[in-house]
Order: sequence, then C-alpha cells, then structure tokens
Amino acid sequence: MEVPPEMLDTLAGWFAQSLSPDAAALRAAKQSLESSEASPGFALALLGLASSPRHDLHARLAASVQFKNVLRRRWPKPSLDADDADHLTPSDCAIIKTHLLQLLLTAPPRIQAQLSEALAAAAASDFPSKWEPLLPSIVSSLGTAISTGDVPATNSLLSAAASLFSRFRNAFDNNAIRLDLKYCLDNFAAPLLEVFLSTSRRLQAAATTASPPESRPVFECLRLCCEIFYSLNSIDLPEFFEDHMREWMTEFRAFLTTTYPPPIEADGAPDELRAAVCDNLQLYMEKYEEEFRGYLKEFVEAVWGLLMAPTVSPSRGQLAVTAIRFLTTVAESVHHALFGSPEAMKQICDSVVVPNLRLRDDDEELFEGNWVEYVRRDAEGSDADTLRRAACRLLRGFAANYREQVAALVSAQVQQMLAAYAAHRTNNWKEMDAAIYLVISLMQKPGATGGGTNVVDMESFFTSVIVPELQAPDWESEPMLKATVLRFLKEFKDQIPKANALALLPSVIRFLTHESNVVHSYAATFIENLLIIKDVVSVPGVNVVTRVPRYVAADINPYAQQIIQSLSKALSFPDSYENPYLMKCLMRVLGIAIIAGQTVHEITARLVGILMEVCNNPNNPDFNHYLFESLAAVIGRAGEQDPSLLPMFEATLFPVLQRILVEDISDFWPYAFQIFAQLINLSQLPLSQNYMQLFGVLLSNATWDRPPCVPALVRLLRAFLRKIPNELNQEGRLPNILVIFRSLLSRSSTEDSAFYMLNTLVENVGFDIMNPYMSEIWSALFTRLQTRQAVKFVNSLVVFMSLVLVKYGPGILVSSVDAIQPGIFMTILQRFWIPNLKLIKGVLEVKLTAVASTKLICESAVLLDAAAAQTWGKLLDSTVALLSRSDQDGAQEQNDGADATDSQRTSGYSVSFVRLQYAGKSEDDLLKEVNDPKQFLVTSLATLSAQSPGRFGPIIEQHVDPANKGALIQLCAAYNTNIV
Repeated sequence: MEVPPEMLDTLAGWFAQSLSPDAAALRAAKQSLESSEASPGFALALLGLASSPRHDLHARLAASVQFKNVLRRRWPKPSLDADDADHLTPSDCAIIKTHLLQLLLTAPPRIQAQLSEALAAAAASDFPSKWEPLLPSIVSSLGTAISTGDVPATNSLLSAAASLFSRFRNAFDNNAIRLDLKYCLDNFAAPLLEVFLSTSRRLQAAATTASPPESRPVFECLRLCCEIFYSLNSIDLPEFFEDHMREWMTEFRAFLTTTYPPPIEADGAPDELRAAVCDNLQLYMEKYEEEFRGYLKEFVEAVWGLLMAPTVSPSRGQLAVTAIRFLTTVAESVHHALFGSPEAMKQICDSVVVPNLRLRDDDEELFEGNWVEYVRRDAEGSDADTLRRAACRLLRGFAANYREQVAALVSAQVQQMLAAYAAHRTNNWKEMDAAIYLVISLMQKPGATGGGTNVVDMESFFTSVIVPELQAPDWESEPMLKATVLRFLKEFKDQIPKANALALLPSVIRFLTHESNVVHSYAATFIENLLIIKDVVSVPGVNVVTRVPRYVAADINPYAQQIIQSLSKALSFPDSYENPYLMKCLMRVLGIAIIAGQTVHEITARLVGILMEVCNNPNNPDFNHYLFESLAAVIGRAGEQDPSLLPMFEATLFPVLQRILVEDISDFWPYAFQIFAQLINLSQLPLSQNYMQLFGVLLSNATWDRPPCVPALVRLLRAFLRKIPNELNQEGRLPNILVIFRSLLSRSSTEDSAFYMLNTLVENVGFDIMNPYMSEIWSALFTRLQTRQAVKFVNSLVVFMSLVLVKYGPGILVSSVDAIQPGIFMTILQRFWIPNLKLIKGVLEVKLTAVASTKLICESAVLLDAAAAQTWGKLLDSTVALLSRSDQDGAQEQNDGADATDSQRTSGYSVSFVRLQYAGKSEDDLLKEVNDPKQFLVTSLATLSAQSPGRFGPIIEQHVDPANKGALIQLCAAYNTNIV
C-alpha cells in the first residue's frame, strides 16, 4: 500500500497542529481534516501514517484514532439509504481489507488497539461474506505464532480476533447472526482451545520462575482467550464448548485458586485474568445454568475465598467487582441457599460487603484528581461498576430471598457506623459516609421496583443524620462526606416535603461555592433535580391525570439571585470552567425564576463571556448545550416580560453570534440560528438591517449544505415568515425556498425538515402567494411518495394536507391536488390518508388532522357525492378511531423544558430535530376556535345529517367498524347531538 510521503507529512502536520494551544491553528487543522475526509484515498493515507515508523508516535496514534472513526462513519453498510450514501470507495475498501491485518500485527500496542477497533468496524458490515480471507489468515498466523512460541504475535492476533468477535456480545439473535457465528465457531473454536490449553501449560511451567515482565504476556494471552470465549458463547451455548466444558472449567478454577509468587501477584496480571474468568462464570450462570450447575458450588467457594484473601494487586478492585457480580447472580438465582445460613451471610457481610463499602485510597485520589470520573461512577451509574455499588448490589441480591435477615444485619451495621462517627467525628467520618451510602443503596426509592429494604426509619434518619450535616457550621470540612449527604438529598428528593426542601435550600446553596468540584456539582444537581419534580394531579371531571411542577417561580424567586451568583462564581473555579452540572442548574433556575433589572444584565454578560471562551475550543457538548439553553432561558423569560431588554440582548449577543458564523465554528451554528430565531420572535417591525442581511444568508442554497444545521435553519425561516411573510414575493425568494425544499425532501434524514418548511409556508403565507407553486409542491411530494411509503413520511404528508385544508379550504386542497392528475386526490385519500389517520400522534397533530377530516366529510363536494359513500364511511371510521385512541393515550404534558437535553422532539406537526427547549416558541394552534375536536366532529355530522335526513345512517352502519360505531354513539350522547 503506497501513500505519497508528502501526503503523510501533510497529515502529520495537521495532527500536530490539532494539538496547538492556539485556537485559530486548532480550528484550521480541524477544518483541513474534515474537508479531506470525503476525498478518495484519505482513509488509506490515515492508515499509512498510523503504520509509518518515520513519523512521530503522537501523530501516528492520532491518525489511527481518526482512521477508526472514519471506518465507523463511512464504511459501506448494507442498510444505508442510497440517498444518504457517504461512504468509502470500493477500491479504498479493498485495499484496506488487504493490508489492515498485517499492519495491525506490526503496530505498537496503543496503535494496535485502535486498528483492532477499526478492523471490527469494517468487519461488522463485510465479515464473513465479503471478507472471506480474514479469519483463515488469523488462524494460519496464529498457528505459526504458537508453534514458534511467539507470545506477542499470538496476543496481537487474539486481540484482532477479540475485536472481530465482540459483535456477538450485543447482537440481536437472528438466523443471519447465527450463520456468521457458526462460521466463526467452525473455524476458530478448536484453535482457540488449543491456544488456551498450551498457554495455560506454559504458565504452569514458568509461574514460579518467571519475572513479571516475562509472565505478563502469558497472562494477557489467557485473558484474551477468555474474552473470546465470552463473545463466542454470548448468543447460545455452542456444541463445541459444551463438549469441552470440563477442559475450560478446570483451567478457570485453577486460575482462581492458584496463588502466584508475590512479585507476579503485585503486577496485577493474574487478577486481570481472574476478572475475565468471573465474567465467563457469570455468563454461564445467567444463560446456561442447567449445564453449569455441576460446577457451581466449587466456583462459588473459589470466588468467595478469592475475595477474602489479602493482596497487593493493583487489579484487585476490578476483580472484586466482577467476582461480587457473579456471587450476586447466584444469590438471586434458585441456588441462593448456598448463602442462606445466618453464619454464611454474616461472614460475607463482614468480610466482603462492609470492607468494600468504605472509601479506599484510590476513591479519595479520584475524588481529588478526576472529579468528573468520580461523579460518573458514584452518582450516574456508569458502566464501570464501583466496589461500593457491587457490594450493595450483592446485599440487594440476598434481600430478594432473605429480606428480614438482611434488614437486621444492615440496620445493625448502620447503627454501629453512626456510633463510631459520633464517638470521633474527625477520625471516623468514613464510617458516616459508608452508613449513608448503605441507606441510599438499599432503601426503596419512589418509582423503584424490587430489592428495596427498609434498614432505617427514613424520617428519623433524615432529621437526625442528614439535616445536621447539611446545616453544620463546618460546611467546608470533609468534602467526601458532604458530597454523599448531598447525593442522599438528590436520591430522595421526591420524598422530602416541599416546605422542608425550601427550608434546606439556603444550606444547600452554600455548597455551590465549595472548593470541591464534586461537592458544588452535587449541590447544583440537587437543586436542578428538585426543580423538575412533578406531582400527579387528577383532572376534575374526567378520568385522567396530569403532572404539574411541584416548584414554580414563586417558590424559587426568593433564592434565585443567590443561586445565580453562586453558580456564576463556581464556574470560575479550577476545573469547573466548563462544568455541565453547574450550567444545567443555571439553565433550570433561569428557565423557572423571574429575574429582572441588573441581574439580567449581569448574567447575560457572564454567559456571553463564557461563550466567547468556549468558542476557542468547543470540546464539551453537554456544557455547551446547557450554556445555550441558559442564554435562551434568560432571553425568553426576561425578554417576554420586558421588551425593552431586546436592544441589550442584541448588543450583547450579536458579536459572539457573528463570530460563530464568520469563524465557521460549526458545532455552534445550529445554536446560533436558534438564538437568532428567538430574537426575531421578540422583535418589533420593521426588522433591523442586521436581521435582513441574515435573511439573505438564510435564502442561500450554500447555507443549507450542512445537514446538522437544517432543523435550526427551518426554525429561523419560520421566525422570519411570522414577521415578514410578504418578503417572499420579492426577488424570487419563494422559488428559491422551494429549491431548498426539494433538496431536503430527497433525503430521508432531512425530510422532516422539508415538511416543517412546508408547514411554515402554509401557516404564514396566503394562498394568493402560494397558488402558483402548489402544483410543484404536490408533484415533488407525490413523486417521493412513490418510493418512500414509510409511516413517518405518510403521516407527515397527511398532516401537511390537513394544514392546507384548514388554512385554504377543502375545495382548494382537492382542486390543487387534482391539478396534478384528475382524481388523484381520492386515490391519495383512500390509499394513504384513511389508513394512516389513526396513526397520527401529538396533541396539535391529532386535532389538526381530525378537524381536517371532519371538514372533508362534511364540506367537501367529492366526499359528499353519492358515488363516494364507501370512502366517506371509511374516513369517518378512521377519524373516530383517531379521536378514541387519543383519549386512551391519557393526559398530555405541556413541554416546559424540564427535560431539555441535546436532542428533543418539537411539539409541532411531528417534526423531529435538535433544538433548544427554552428558545422554542410554542407552536401556534391554527384551530383555536375549535376547543374540542370530538365535539366538532359530532356537531358537524349532526348539522350535515339534518340537511339530508336518513342518508348517512345506512352509510355509517355499513362502513364504520362496530367498535368505532359504538364510540360515535357515545360521543353523540356526551355532546347531546343526533345523526338523523
């Protein structure tokens, strides 16, 4: 594989530049890499640089990471939509498949790991059917490596195989995946066992004499064999592994029960192997218990003994997690009696659970040195299990069958820990921390199911243990304990009475300025979580419930200024400049509280200042999202209350928004367009020249070339059309918009935005302007419909046609559609509208389509024609089904931004796109005069039938489903109407 040296040098220069502290240089390097990615041969150049020994190792590693990511994004996938294809060329793919394995085998370890993942990314689509030589090559090379005793080469090949087979771990079980698995088993199961047994013999022979550097590759080889074992057994128990189960299990048990020389144990490699063995034991316990039960007792004893054995291994923590997880699986199974005796359970609690509950030195180091990872593990339930979480999960496993016994043990342990803390607060604060952690983990929380064990009286524990710690004058001491107390508040926030929570707020607000990143993050998280609590409330007179916020502006206003100031201060602390927990809390407070005056000016300037900083290097997506949400919240809340603030917002925001566009900070473009839309919505006519220049940019085709920006651009267009709809009549703007519309419609990834654009046009532009273009619009939609009949597309089409009907009238809808081809409206109605109507979702969408269908039934000449009786009846049937289903869906919650995340669904006309919740102007209900679509249906039918008594009853009898007929009768009775 030949790549020109100058190309490799250029690439290496870009990667070196991407590490520059200079923001402009970094952006230039990023743009160079992004613009080159679509070029033929770029992936080959990345692979060439990754394997080039003459280049810097950092550049090679960066190239290998980029190569892996390019293959994940652009390797051809069988399910890829043809119109969205942006993949590597067949020739590039062929060259990569020819050379990747060999280059992987000769690469340094860190680069090898990335190339292994790249191999797996390509193999996910092509292996085995389109990459037949791959596995035979691995097996052949593996045989050579084993025969020559080349352990490093063996490990490289096993690493590649482990990546290749990892797809089976989470694959959906179907015939295709089983065929692929069978191919892998037929070719690799026997060689794997041979490698495993021969390497195990090698370990036994050299275990007492080898040094840690000599033994580590051998342990690594066995660990990789165990990983592959897990992958190949993930879907079903293969016959080969069932036939050779004793050979595998004998070695597994030996690894768990053998004690190696202290230097080797201290190296950690034996525990890494044992952890992989425990993963395999748990897999067999969960999926193949019947075949595994003969080995279960000896493995429980082996794992139990391992956990109680003293060690200095740096890998013992992860081993303990996997070992405890295996014991938990056994405790929750029909074999729980293995732990059922009081003596056994107490021994496990005293020797396994309690020691692993207490904070360890590495927990304290993580708390101080990597607070983000500490929070991720402690509070967010990350995939990386902690010892504390695993120990508590084991207790919950015991409690599933021995609840009272566990409750007594844990309650006694909690009281003992609290007593130790009371005796000497300074020395024994870790006992208090462990006691609170136990209560958090084992007490039943609202909405939780199973495993909850009442180990303390919650009210007494809260008032006597938690509140004193929160209100203690030494609030800056023992930060780890304070963090656990704040986490307790977060976990049980729903159970804290509103008055108590508000009374505690001043104490919690203090912690927002605590110097510990974890503590002020937990304080912010509690306040943010508190503000999104909703209580279930029955709606009087109807059999539905709704959820209303527990805390409203009046509750938070007295504390808002202090919270905002404290959060602003905390955002200047070291390592919290881009703290997403702080910014999310600020977003929530700004979105609920009423702020005014100097506070608005100060927080707007502070947020814009932060945005100017992050523009230099946008690398924290969550923080950036909440930052823009906070800006949108303060603009929306304060701007709507005091329109005189708009000039200040514009003067403060325009420079940074213009910088985002001019410097092409692409990550922020969608946000910038949404903020612009929000400012336009608040503006009074005439719009300023700055906005009109932006309108010109918006109508440029090039602006729409970036798919991530399209939804935001449509919202910006919507804002302009609400203010200046007649501007479309000038300078050929509407035809230009329709060119953009056709482009969006042609791709499934942007068709939602195409419909949103059409909805925006119809809502805001009169028929006199739209009329010349309606045939073009219908032609584009129906052409697309011929090849795109997915439910989502058809539903969007029905919603749009309903909108045209409601806005312009039934006659215009029918005639404009039939202008494409006579009679095509009835065809669309019968084939798509009627079958899909009952599938429409969303409050506004249901109301719109139901009213439109009612108008068709009662006002459209083509439906009232005697020849259309069957279609009339079927449309009525579908309309009743839609309204009946919307009743069953229950109460709808208003979207108040409480669940703002990186990607949310808009509430308007079933369009999905990434948006800022607090920048979202609520969708207009075009049918405000219709309070209840069900009442509109039956009263319209009653009026129609009164004009032709006896005509419609037989049609309803013949063409409306009996269940829907019954529902229609109930509706008529409910609204005191009759169909005669």
